Amino acid sequence: MGNNKGKKFPAEVLTPDEVRRLLKSCDRRSVSGVRAKAMIMILYRGGLRCSEMLDLRKSDLNQDSCTVRIRHGKGDLARTVGVDSSVFDVVETWVRRRKELELKRESPLFCSRHGRKLPGQYVRKLCTRLGARASIEKRVHPHGFRHTLASELCQEGVPLTVIQAQLGHLSAATTDQYLRQLSPTQVIETMKTRNWVA
Repeated sequence: MGNNKGKKFPAEVLTPDEVRRLLKSCDRRSVSGVRAKAMIMILYRGGLRCSEMLDLRKSDLNQDSCTVRIRHGKGDLARTVGVDSSVFDVVETWVRRRKELELKRESPLFCSRHGRKLPGQYVRKLCTRLGARASIEKRVHPHGFRHTLASELCQEGVPLTVIQAQLGHLSAATTDQYLRQLSPTQVIETMKTRNWVA
C-alpha cells in the first residue's frame, strides 16, 4: 500500500449502523479491544481530533457534568466539550482494565500497556483494520468520526455556533464550509421536491 501522507480524501460520513458495527468489531476481552472501543466512542460522540484524544488524561473527563476538557486543541487552544453519558459507560470499562495494568497516574488516558502515548498512526491503522472487520466499504479513519458527528448535529438542527464550539473551529465560516461538504441536506431536500413531467 502506498504512502497517503499529504493526500486529501473526500469526507465520508458513517451511518449509525456502521458505527455500531465498528464498535461490535472491537474485541471485548482483550485490553486493546476495550481501549479501541473507548477511543472510537470519544472520537465519534465528542468530535475530537485524533491528537486531542491521544492527549487526554483521566482527569480531563468529568462524568458528573458530561464534559471532556481538551488541553491542546488546534493552535494549542484549550476548550471543553460535551458528550453524552454513553461515552462514560464505555470509557469506564477501559479505565477498569487500565487499572489492572498498574500504569502511572500521569500516563495518557489512552496509552500502551506500558503507559506510553499511542501514536496517531496506530489509531489510523486500527480504524482501517476495524472497518475491514466490520465490512464497511467506506474509508474508516479517525477524522471521519468528527465528520460524522458534525453531519449528525447539522441534520438535528443544532445551531452552527454550537457545532463550531464543539469542533473547536476558530471561525464559523470554517464550520459552515465543513458542513456544506459533509451534509448538504438543504440542497438535497430542495432538489427532491422539484417535479418534472416528460
